[in-house]
Parts: sequence; C-alpha cells; structure tokens
Amino acid sequence: MSEDATPGKASSESDSDSDSSSVNPIDSDAASPKGGRSRSAAVAVVFLLVGAACLWGSSRMTWVHVTSFDGLGEERSTDLLGSAWAAASTPLALALLAAVAASFAVKGIASRVLAILVLLVAVGAGLPALESLLGEVSDSKAASIAELPARAEVTSTVAFALPAVIALIGAVSALFAAVALFRKPTTRKGLSSKYDAPASRREEVARRAKSAADGTGANGEGEDLTERMLWDALDAGEDPTDESGTRSS
Repeated sequence: MSEDATPGKASSESDSDSDSSSVNPIDSDAASPKGGRSRSAAVAVVFLLVGAACLWGSSRMTWVHVTSFDGLGEERSTDLLGSAWAAASTPLALALLAAVAASFAVKGIASRVLAILVLLVAVGAGLPALESLLGEVSDSKAASIAELPARAEVTSTVAFALPAVIALIGAVSALFAAVALFRKPTTRKGLSSKYDAPASRREEVARRAKSAADGTGANGEGEDLTERMLWDALDAGEDPTDESGTRSS
C-alpha cells in the first residue's frame, strides 16, 4: 500500500514543480524589461541631480583670489566666485535640472538626443575645472573678471582646487547620466498593458483568452488568466470559459 502511494506523491510533486517552472520564466521575462527601464531612469536621475548640485555648489565658492595694486592706495583683494570665473557653471546646473524633468517625458530617439545634450553639458562643465586644476591662472583674465581699472596691476593670484574638483565631479556625474540615458530602451516592448489604449488592451486579452482556451482543450495546459484578464476578455466580447473561442453575444 505504501509503495503505491509513493509514486502518486512523487508524480504530484513533479507536476507542481513543472507548473512552477513554466510560470516563473514568463513572469521574469515580462518583468525584466520594465525593471531595466526603471533602473536606467533612476540611475540617470540620480546622476543628474548630483551633477546639478555639484555645479551649483561650485559656482558659489571662491575659485580665484586676486591681489592688485593701482599705485594710489593699498593693495586690493578680490575673490572671484565660480559664477564669475566659470560663468557657465550656474546655467549648466539649471540645464541638468531641466534634464531631470525631461528624462521622465522623453523616450526612444528623444532620449538619445537628451543624452547627447547632457554629454555636451558635461564637457562644458569639465573643461573649466580641468583648466583650473592643471593650468595657471591668467593675470589678464583675472583682471578682466575682477573688473580692475586699467592702471591696476595684478600682483598675485591664488587658485583654489576644491571648487574645481567639485565641478569636475559634477561633470563626471553628468557624463554617467548621459550614458544611462543613452542605454534606455528605445522600444515599448515589455511595457505593462495598462499603458496601452483600451481597444488594444482588449484585443490582446481576447487573444490570450482564446489561446488559453485552445491550450486547455488541446492538452489540458493553458495560460493562467487573472481576474483582471477575465473581465477584460468579457469586455472584448470573448468568453474565457468557452473552449470553442467564439465571441459571447
């Protein structure tokens, strides 16, 4: 008696295992494109926000300290902020913030175009930072930005590395954001059916309901229908319980 029960139990366990193995790949395949798209969008937004914060913060910091003497009085000291020394830092930070909103609105080819624009922002933000870190401060540029009188002479300039490093971090973050935007899928394959038009969604559900009915009638194995799919099939004029696949009146 026990020997007869064991094969039946093993058979039921194998059937349940085969059912679970047949369902899980479908669920994972359906969810993976949407998950990849969400991750790409989230990564792009994070890098855009970091880049905008770094560029805005560096624009409020002192990049160059200028000491000048005009021959009439004492030496004059002037602090040049990033908004003056690297004048594009503030507009570029605002551009990255605008790109955050645009990343939610665009898709497909438009997302690639947005990625190129963000890449240009990264280049525009990185060049002044690299020039400040690797090059020497130009006395003529410092005098021009500080708006010194013509008779004044620049006696010394001191460039601070921290603002340039922060701006460079912002540029690198913008570069990573551009890569993330460029890697976003350009097709709608894998999107949830709730984003489809009602007519398209009803046609898809009707097709799946008919496929499930045909599969159940042929070999006893068909696609499992959720309660939502059953109601959508009825709205489409299909009877999900009818194995003949005829439309309900």
